[in-house]
Amino acid sequence: MRILLTGSNGLLGQKLVALLRQQREVELIATSRGTNKLAGLYPEVRFVPLDVTNREQVQQVLAREQPTHLIHTAAMTNVDECELNQKACWLQNVTAVEYLVEACAQLGIHLLHVSTDFIFSGEEGPLAEDALPAPINFYGQSKLAAEKAVQASLGPWAILRTVLVYGTAHDYGRTNIVLWVRDSLRAGKTIQVVDDQFRTPTLAEDLAQGCWLAAKHNATGIYHISSDELLTPYQMAIRVADYFQLDKSLIQKVDASMFTQPARRPPRTGFIITKARRELGYQPHTFEDGIALLALQTA
Repeated sequence: MRILLTGSNGLLGQKLVALLRQQREVELIATSRGTNKLAGLYPEVRFVPLDVTNREQVQQVLAREQPTHLIHTAAMTNVDECELNQKACWLQNVTAVEYLVEACAQLGIHLLHVSTDFIFSGEEGPLAEDALPAPINFYGQSKLAAEKAVQASLGPWAILRTVLVYGTAHDYGRTNIVLWVRDSLRAGKTIQVVDDQFRTPTLAEDLAQGCWLAAKHNATGIYHISSDELLTPYQMAIRVADYFQLDKSLIQKVDASMFTQPARRPPRTGFIITKARRELGYQPHTFEDGIALLALQTA
């Protein structure tokens, strides 16, 4: 099978490159905007520049490379940035998907699209795949519109929704809850962490595994890919402190009303992952195992 990956410089993209390059049956084409951040790490992986917001470029690259599967991870994921820059958000999260859907359908490419728990209102959770979407911020609205574009495709497709992805990546500017808590406590800083939002946090390696399993099985339809542990960020922070044997008294429990953010957050999401376990053989790490992996990677 020949897999073309978008967003190969991002967190999930990097984990997919690391995973797919090891699969003997996979011929991988990594794509991203800008230069290849992984050139020094994986020189054997074919890289092609691709701006998914450019319709002509999308059609040219896909027609030339002729992948059997396309895993679409490229997106604008900073929730507040999406709220403040809605035009850019829509271009990257919706228009780009429409271009990919069009080209994949024309060429018979199996499209695997990564989506989010933020398409839901947050009134209840954990959620199964048939829960009704009702986004409360622009990021969620854009990702829901993208899902609808994928579902309208005349070609084969799968949507993989995920929740609060954490992990480490090469030359990657953004942090994550595990490293932020660890590094703050090591520095003796007091941190405020919300205890009224609920998520099923997802290790980036697990999400990559879910994407690969969906491609391998030629899965179609919607799948929820996350852990199955429903936790608040405060509970996550306490577990991080426990693992690294750091001072938990520096962690202050607060509620979301303490923070002023441009975009509203759904209070309670998290996923039921029974379908992914049953149909794909998906098995996520526990949160403690995820912390241990990050500890190894950043030692």
